[in-house]
Amino acid sequence: MTLRELWERGEPTLGGWCVIPSPFAAELMGRAGYDWICIDTQHGLIGYDQMLPMLQALSATGTPAFVRVPWNQPSDIMKALDAGAQGVIVPMVSSAEEALRAVGACRFPPRGYRSWGPTRAALQVSGFGPESASSAVVCVVMIETVEAMANLDEILAVPGVDGVYVGPNDLAVAHGLKPDATAAAPEHRRLIETILEACRRHRLIAGIHCAGADTAIRWREAGFRMLNVDNDALFLRGGAAHVLEALRGVKRDAARTGY
Repeated sequence: MTLRELWERGEPTLGGWCVIPSPFAAELMGRAGYDWICIDTQHGLIGYDQMLPMLQALSATGTPAFVRVPWNQPSDIMKALDAGAQGVIVPMVSSAEEALRAVGACRFPPRGYRSWGPTRAALQVSGFGPESASSAVVCVVMIETVEAMANLDEILAVPGVDGVYVGPNDLAVAHGLKPDATAAAPEHRRLIETILEACRRHRLIAGIHCAGADTAIRWREAGFRMLNVDNDALFLRGGAAHVLEALRGVKRDAARTGY
């Protein structure tokens, strides 16, 4: 199943998140059973030379892949798509103009301004062409700033925006709150709920990073359809800490970080 087909089902999806620059780590995550995997080139330790083999590893597992690009730069978006990502997550989109820039980089003319050169992307799709590729790609923008909240409806109304991914920590920090992927503070939760309601109005997929299964279940019941819990580095660290705690009886710091 492609990422676009998965999205059009409209059902809740569970995604894995890769921050370790390793094709083998990506393959392990891809074979874990997630609906999709995101390769994080913004806060993950992953550059282009590792992103490409990680996408190849995920293709071998059959798991659709996003790339979270470092910033809303057309070159980053186009290179991720040319390398075979089926969709991108674009951080810090704060206006309709910025959303238009992200959408345009995802789609070939006349729907956008993506440059033709699908070096690897064309290998995976029979009959790859500008129109089919533009229709297949999934463009998700991140709402994380005070400006984005003020311009929320205008951003979500931009044609070609397929969904929103909430980075709860940046959203909190931007509003003078402590970073907290559980969104324990009522004001923080209200901000997230405002984004969710806007996604409903515009019939867009709403996604969010979650600190643990309990947080994910809460947001899934609220209506979020794109859910991620933690990342590969935290799973590795947490598993190691669990073994050490069992053998040594010493509680290890397992603090989560999120986006």
